[in-house]
Amino acid sequence: MEAQRRVGPYTLVRKLGEGGMGLVYLAEDPDGRRVAVKTMRPELAAREEFRRRFGKEAEAARRVARFCTAPVLDAGFDGGTAYLVTSRG
Repeated sequence: MEAQRRVGPYTLVRKLGEGGMGLVYLAEDPDGRRVAVKTMRPELAAREEFRRRFGKEAEAARRVARFCTAPVLDAGFDGGTAYLVTSRG
């Protein structure tokens, strides 16, 4: 795993996968619960258009019924890292 061991308040445990937009990690929230943290590629997060779209899509994902997909618990930016947090399902 890369040197960064935290994103926002989440402690990264191990990498679960990788895709075109970024990496997905198993992580722990501040209370020790296991969550999935998707970090977006830095070159995407650096673009203002992407940042706006990311915020809108994160809000839309929070409104999706829980039986349809893993609920979005958090989303934000930590320095140059955009991240999206979901329950592990």
